[in-house]
Amino acid sequence: MKELIPKEIVAELDRYIVGQDKAKRSVAIALRNRWRRQQLKAEMRSEIVPNNIIMIGQTGVGKTEIARRLAALTSAPFIKVEASKFTEVGYVGRDVESIIRDLTDLGVNMVRAEHVCAAEAQVRVRVEERLLDLLSNGVPKTKGKRQRDQLRRQLRSGKLDQQSVEIEVPKDRTPMVEVFSAAGNLEEMSINLQEMLSEMTPPARKERHVSLADARHLFTQEETQKQIDRDQVVAEAIDRVTNAGIVFLDEIDKIAGESAKNGSDISREGVQRDLLPLIEGCNVATKYGMVRTDHILFVAAGAFHASKPSDMIPELQGRFPIRVELDALEESDFVRILDKPKNALIKQYIALLATEGVTLSFEPTAVKEIARMAFEVNMQMENIGARRLHTVMSTLLDQILFDSPGGRKKTLRITKSYVTKKLKDVMEDEDLSRYVL
Repeated sequence: MKELIPKEIVAELDRYIVGQDKAKRSVAIALRNRWRRQQLKAEMRSEIVPNNIIMIGQTGVGKTEIARRLAALTSAPFIKVEASKFTEVGYVGRDVESIIRDLTDLGVNMVRAEHVCAAEAQVRVRVEERLLDLLSNGVPKTKGKRQRDQLRRQLRSGKLDQQSVEIEVPKDRTPMVEVFSAAGNLEEMSINLQEMLSEMTPPARKERHVSLADARHLFTQEETQKQIDRDQVVAEAIDRVTNAGIVFLDEIDKIAGESAKNGSDISREGVQRDLLPLIEGCNVATKYGMVRTDHILFVAAGAFHASKPSDMIPELQGRFPIRVELDALEESDFVRILDKPKNALIKQYIALLATEGVTLSFEPTAVKEIARMAFEVNMQMENIGARRLHTVMSTLLDQILFDSPGGRKKTLRITKSYVTKKLKDVMEDEDLSRYVL
């Protein structure tokens, strides 16, 4: 994050997301503040809490995409969850603390992957030496140097990959023992006692005949495990989760408003109360130890059609001081979304069909017509934002995608008249349009 200043974060988001400048600025400032806080002395650092954000906007305007790109930009543990999946304590379902447990799991996996990458060169050398020991049939390294060098060249070229060798591998472990929490929540609180005891009682080993390629894979796993200090990985991961973790709470509007107080959604206001200590800052027990949530950044998002942010309980509102309203997408935005971003839909379909030898292109007028039709359908039916472009493009290119595996190269150019002809019947038949688009 040291290199990413707010302007650069916004510029990176601009490569994938059209418009929504206010939301991009808010998340860019929030991310940069994480780095700024880390530069302070410990006394001041502990006093600064994140300014959590609520993004307000209808579906398909870019809320989730902003969250996804934030995850790609940072080396911080990041998790996206739907608030509507959680229930109040005492009801059947997932409790909110599972968010932090999942975030910690992701953090540990992320840090472990970094350590594995750092040890890759050393592991490769050790694996190669072990394979050469197998192939040298016990000949001492000093006496069989010429033979060993020759085997090394063959090993690196892959000529010996199918040769059978005998190695020792761990015996299959007995099934793990599950320990249930008081709530009986197997998903969250199960503990693998076998793993806990593995360091005290190393698993028995057995002889097995495998190919050299398989032996390389098994040796790589063993040597990697030896190089990775699990305690160091866990400590680093917990520190990263605690000081740089990001939680994206989607559909937060589903646990607010009148629907949260009546009928089958009676537990929804309780979910807000359960979320409150998590966002305020508390200790959460995970299988790696206690994780403090004071400095985890929470970014919430919702359409707020049937409710509004002020419908949330006041205590929770106060924990989201930054509110950003995302703009509704216009027809001109659809034109840019189709063609400008790095991951634009048109670029995706061009790349997909290129694998079949089909060179696909779109006239500018065709792109405008696709955008116009998608925008019109959104106005006539449920407005699902940019996601409507996926259904329109899929319908438009249906025949081309079906016929393209013909084994011969060809060039196709999509014109405005082709778009009109292909989509005219669907657009004119309102009932058909509701099913197809």
